[in-house]
Amino acid sequence: MTNDTKSGPGAGSRARGMGVAAVRGLALALVSLPGSVLCLVLSLVSVALIPIGVGIVTTPWVLTGVRAFADWRRVLAAEWGGVRIPPAYRPLPKDANPWTRTFGMLGDPATWRDLLWLPVDMTAGFFTALLPAVLLFYPLEGFVIAAGLWRVFTDAGGTYWYGFVPVTDQTSAFGAAALGVGLLLLAHFYTPSLLRAHFRLTRVVLGTDQGELAERVRVLTETRRDAVDTSAAELRRIERDLHDGAQARLVAMGMDLGTIETLLDKDPEKARQLVAQARRSSADALSELRDLVRGIHPPVLAERGLGDAVRALALRLPVTTEVNVELPGRAEAPVESAAYFAISEVLTNAVKHGGADRIWIDLHHSDDMLRISVTDNGKGGAVIGAGSGLAGVERRLGTFDGVLAVSSPAGGPTMVTMEIPCALS
Repeated sequence: MTNDTKSGPGAGSRARGMGVAAVRGLALALVSLPGSVLCLVLSLVSVALIPIGVGIVTTPWVLTGVRAFADWRRVLAAEWGGVRIPPAYRPLPKDANPWTRTFGMLGDPATWRDLLWLPVDMTAGFFTALLPAVLLFYPLEGFVIAAGLWRVFTDAGGTYWYGFVPVTDQTSAFGAAALGVGLLLLAHFYTPSLLRAHFRLTRVVLGTDQGELAERVRVLTETRRDAVDTSAAELRRIERDLHDGAQARLVAMGMDLGTIETLLDKDPEKARQLVAQARRSSADALSELRDLVRGIHPPVLAERGLGDAVRALALRLPVTTEVNVELPGRAEAPVESAAYFAISEVLTNAVKHGGADRIWIDLHHSDDMLRISVTDNGKGGAVIGAGSGLAGVERRLGTFDGVLAVSSPAGGPTMVTMEIPCALS
């Protein structure tokens, strides 16, 4: 088990970020163009068939698919670009007939924003998603030309253009390589930003201030209710633990002390046995009280902060755990407590249900956001669902406007990412 603390991202991490952004952008471009074209064509055809009745049946299904496609892009925007685009669809009755569903969805402004976004996504969106990959891979052509391939392209005595560089001989081929180096430098520094620009473009079309406000009100209402329920459940747990544990032992110890008083003169040997028993009861009660306090707010968390508390938590795990902490300060106590218990729940799931034998924990703070990732090599299959531990983690983080994302394909690995907006002191 190792606990590592790194000073910050270097050239290696920047290069990895460049490569990841380029590959993600390329994959996004290859999916966005055919996906947007298909969704737009099906939507237009289905809406055009409404007057003859066919569209009444097909339109809800098609628009539901469009919404699923748009929601998938919202998820990618949050996970890959840190851009949140909350949906603002109007709810429909679950038992609504096709007529109600069709015109209910067509009367929703969010539907028309989806339809407006599709042509934007297949044009400007496709270009902005492809640009990071172009900046990374296009320079390779310049290097190949400089290596001598320019002779193949100019066999007929013509001119081969690499960008704005006309290649006719070895000297101009070196100019193409120089341009490739310049493009590669741009890719090194700006590729992740270009991918975020793609998601910001998506937010401009799909997102609205009204939708964000409505989503904000809904989330605040739910998180307030969850916070109240969680607090009530926590109080009940503390009361139950005190009643069944320390309180019962203290009552028994008091009864033993009363018996000892009556036996001191009559049966000193029996009194000594009861004294030993009372001593054990007091030790057990003290241990249970310490465990209870640790469950409410671990002393190491209050004294040394989130990083050391997570390291101490990792040391108690029965599996190999690596911890990387990059926290230049401390968050507010409620935020640290929420993050600590969220990490504890995720680690418990990884060990008990995921079957992992190796876990990686990363904590860092940037852009006023506490970011936590817990990765394990278990069997995967973790989902956020009602009654699951991850659902409780999501509710706990939601109290602080935090978000939870889970990537857990069958067979693993599982990666749980948590973000909580906060400032460090």
